[in-house]
Amino acid sequence: MNYVKGKYIYGNLLSGIEGIHYSTGKPVRLEVKNGIISEIREIKEFSNQQTKVYVAPGLIDNQINGYAGIDFSGNSLNDNDLLTAAQAIWSEGVTSFVPTVITNSHESIVKNLTILGEACKASDLLLKSIPGFHLEGPYLSPVEGYRGCHPEHYMRKPSYKEFSEYQKASGGRIIQVTVAPELEGAMEFIKECTGNGTIVAIGHSNASADQINMAVDYGAAISTHLGNGCANLIHRHNNPIWPQLANEKLTPSIIADGHHLNADEIRVFCKVKGTINIILTSDVIYLAGMAPGRYSFLGADVLLKDDGMLINEELNCLAGASFPLKKGVENIMNIAGYSLSDAIKMASENVARVYGLNSIGTLQKGKRADIILFEMEDNQIQIKQTILNGETVFENI
Repeated sequence: MNYVKGKYIYGNLLSGIEGIHYSTGKPVRLEVKNGIISEIREIKEFSNQQTKVYVAPGLIDNQINGYAGIDFSGNSLNDNDLLTAAQAIWSEGVTSFVPTVITNSHESIVKNLTILGEACKASDLLLKSIPGFHLEGPYLSPVEGYRGCHPEHYMRKPSYKEFSEYQKASGGRIIQVTVAPELEGAMEFIKECTGNGTIVAIGHSNASADQINMAVDYGAAISTHLGNGCANLIHRHNNPIWPQLANEKLTPSIIADGHHLNADEIRVFCKVKGTINIILTSDVIYLAGMAPGRYSFLGADVLLKDDGMLINEELNCLAGASFPLKKGVENIMNIAGYSLSDAIKMASENVARVYGLNSIGTLQKGKRADIILFEMEDNQIQIKQTILNGETVFENI
């Protein structure tokens, strides 16, 4: 993790935090007691005379497939890897994240969910930082283009019986599953998942408008990285993007890393859904923070280019992302012209609301003190400190 210039600090409990409020632009002091924000008040000047540091709620990333060389779906995942990855994730201003396990053999999915679940049980910090896991696959479209880089030979029809095995392996921590609604048995699967408290997302799908709307009627609530997990060539009228944009009950996540969507797509998605009904996500894989070059991912060769783009040249598709969530926050300001307040909201408050994470997501009295301090110039964010439950977990000063 040589890209991290700061250091990880545990046990440094904070009582008072000062900075420029990310939403109001005014100097504030936050009082913290027992890991909870107990007071927020405006102040005339900072005690340390530093006026360039902003304070905001920690970012929440709902799709992290791996980080800093650690692949959550990889064959070599071990008990210590999740904390190592979390440290790198915290350094980028993300205080809560959803480890994502993707399409693989039944045995591999069970194994890796078990490892991730046990790692959370063994660490109080991870329990606070990880609200649950995301299973993206194997219940996705096997059609080329729509499956993206997910290996076709592991894809299968939705099975709630099988999913229950995954849920048990994870220790009951799967909070989201992404599914293609057009698959046989998908509607009943969606109904059973939502009935048992699992959030269902639509993704890697070539479903019709009727199938998408029916999936929403059965409880689907999120569109996984809308505009991606889609063929390069689609029908201009009848394709899975329009009905997901049109359905007001769906909250799409988007990858605003500069590679997955072009600027006009981002602007249109934001205009249609508004700042309150869209989520910024990273979709990073284990190559986040690593040097450009050729690597292996999902059993295939992938190229990490100098500009951060990750591609599977054989399939002519992107292979996940390499930029952290704060890149999306920066880009949404530059591309859509949103304020810092709205950009942060799309990567924190909106995510917390969709997942029912009522204790985090905003700077507010009574909320958990998951806080980031950062400097910003030309909409470029430099994380100075990451605070989880009132405790400093990363510092770069």
